Amino acid sequence: MSCSLVLRLGLVLAICVISVPLAARAQQAGHVPRVGVLVFPKMTDEFRQAFGLGLADRGYVDGQNVDVHWGSANGSADRAHALAAEYVRMKVDVIVASLTGAVEAARKATRAIPIVMAPAGDPVALGFAASLARPGGNITGVTGIELSEKRLELLKEIVPGLTRATLLLNRADSAFAKVLVDGTEPAAERIGVRLQIERIKGPEEFEKAFAAMRSERSGAVIVQPSLIGPAAHAARVANLAVQYRLPSITHSGTYADAGGLMSYGPNFRHMYRQSGVYVARILKGEMPAAMPIERSTTFELVINLRTARQIGVSIPQSILLRADRLIE
Repeated sequence: MSCSLVLRLGLVLAICVISVPLAARAQQAGHVPRVGVLVFPKMTDEFRQAFGLGLADRGYVDGQNVDVHWGSANGSADRAHALAAEYVRMKVDVIVASLTGAVEAARKATRAIPIVMAPAGDPVALGFAASLARPGGNITGVTGIELSEKRLELLKEIVPGLTRATLLLNRADSAFAKVLVDGTEPAAERIGVRLQIERIKGPEEFEKAFAAMRSERSGAVIVQPSLIGPAAHAARVANLAVQYRLPSITHSGTYADAGGLMSYGPNFRHMYRQSGVYVARILKGEMPAAMPIERSTTFELVINLRTARQIGVSIPQSILLRADRLIE
């Protein structure tokens, strides 16, 4: 074999060796990442907008350099599991799960694809993460601080003679329902309120639940948020609470906007936006196991004064002064 032929063969082999990683990098560069969003209640414009802003904060725009697939379980655990399985089949790069039922469904579907909570209940207590500082698995994101005790205390301040209160829980979102019960029962015992548990399947049982509260002489109700994600469901529960003259409270201000008496909880819009930031960080190469989970530090108390007048409740000045927003 001539020297020139050897040189030519060596050159060809070198080009082949170099071209393999170059081709791989070119293919990776041309890949548009896919994100599967799984919201346990109904999808809202507020979630879409805030999540999109979080992505944009780190340079991602849906339809340009990231492909976001939007899915809502509409409060159904079966639907949540089906959507999570579909995202796994699609081989999305990240799954975003909003509320505990969605995170639970995503975790059962995959232990490999990163999952971003947006938000969920206490991830350590629920077994989603080893710790907030070092989650250790494929789940990270944002979470609120459970404020069940504070919500019950607010109801007690508004109704000083309160002796019975009801927790209205979602059977389909049993993991977070347990968190609510565990957080509220000790407070109820401490302040001398008998806590009644009412579990329902969904909106078709709203009226039945309120009729049961009347028969049990309940004086107030705390509503699990996954029952009233859609605005129509929030308005229906709020109207029933007015009809039965029951002071009511839940986590999100959208309930007070829909006619509920009060809401007290984290700033959900901020958490939705932060979940978008988490997704962008993962798409840029960070590993969820080492990404600390963020706890909300901003809380909102919203009071609907019109509803207070309708049910004959006088809001103490001390509470009015603490409110972030009053609805006239």
